[in-house]
Amino acid sequence: MNKYFRDKKILQSCHIYRMLSRSAKEKHISFHTPGHKNPKWDITELSFSDNLSNPKGCIKEAEQDISSLLNAKQSFLLTDGSTCGIFCMLYSLKQEGINSVAIPLSSHKSVYNACSVLGISIFPFEMEKNETGIEEFPCVSVIKTALDKAGALLVVSPNYYGKTANFAALRKLCDEQNKPLLVDGAHGGHLRFEKQLHPSSYADMWVDGVHKSLPALTQGAVVSTANDNFLKSLKKAVDIFRTTSPSYPIMASVEYAVKFPNNEKLEKLVREFAKQNPARIQLHEDYTKLCAVFGSAAFKAEKYLEEHGVFAEFCDGNVIMFYLSPATATSQFKRLAKRLQKAFQIFPLERVVLVPAPTLFGVLQEETKTELVELDKSEGRVCANTCGLFPPCTPLILKGERVEREKIELLKNANNTFGLQENKMTVFKV
Repeated sequence: MNKYFRDKKILQSCHIYRMLSRSAKEKHISFHTPGHKNPKWDITELSFSDNLSNPKGCIKEAEQDISSLLNAKQSFLLTDGSTCGIFCMLYSLKQEGINSVAIPLSSHKSVYNACSVLGISIFPFEMEKNETGIEEFPCVSVIKTALDKAGALLVVSPNYYGKTANFAALRKLCDEQNKPLLVDGAHGGHLRFEKQLHPSSYADMWVDGVHKSLPALTQGAVVSTANDNFLKSLKKAVDIFRTTSPSYPIMASVEYAVKFPNNEKLEKLVREFAKQNPARIQLHEDYTKLCAVFGSAAFKAEKYLEEHGVFAEFCDGNVIMFYLSPATATSQFKRLAKRLQKAFQIFPLERVVLVPAPTLFGVLQEETKTELVELDKSEGRVCANTCGLFPPCTPLILKGERVEREKIELLKNANNTFGLQENKMTVFKV
């Protein structure tokens, strides 16, 4: 544990970590789960360790601290990732009688899955794209057109490229229609220091994906509500969707991460680097998403960087995105900056290919038989299983959409994808 979490001052304020630290020092013979029988840090619900399903001790104190730091009425620890938080928020909507939601077309697959499972209708709106293909929020009138038909609004902020929503405008829009605002903040847990960038002052419910942008173990997240309207239904939702075997190290890491300070020194370095390279670096409101523009040479540049030990979060065929965090050492960033400067020299900016956004059920047809076909043979066919690049795990081709060549090429070149089977696509039989 200590090799991940080194700030002793923060650790002293972390209730779950202190409990685990005491436990690790005790002579402890395990006749309980987990099965590895090494009961130092990874334990289960014992007489001294509290219980996430009904917290009364250190977990309750941790959630109270987190709620206070996030300006929430109540926050709930998650060890199942932001996906669990998305399901909880949408279930809470459903419990309050809201059966439809307006969402960005490029929402994470968990939003689509949750709506499908819960029977919630989707009214999508398309994000705009700048000259490098990076998604930006459309004007409020575009979102309003979708919200007019829906019972609630869910936005993703920040998105995978560091663009954030205009929360004040969206809050005003939702208030005018008396509809709740939900935020998928899977990539924004570190933004709690920036009031205008964090949903806590604007949203009815939101998810902080702590493990993505803060020093927490993978799967650590928090779902919160700002008022009493959804408190009862959200509490019921977490009881349904959270695991009954939560990881204590993950819970401890979430508390530690939420309490982690901002890294102003790193942010200053990153923004200075972006200013020095305006043609090649796209940096938006969220400094932790550093976007290097390579155009059609992006996949080649990604391979070059990996050969030199630099592994980015993802490449979308135009941009390589490097995911920083307040825990990123300045020395590490300087190494990245130096390597990127060399990459810019080797790979001059080539043509940028703007890939069309997915078309929601553009060629919808009845549920008929499907077949798996090689990617190269899928052009012109109708996709039967939503697929895309992984990450960011947002749809590139939606179920019911006609498959286009340029999207096939992206899927072929990406390191990881979702929705495919052994590089084959599921399509409807003709």
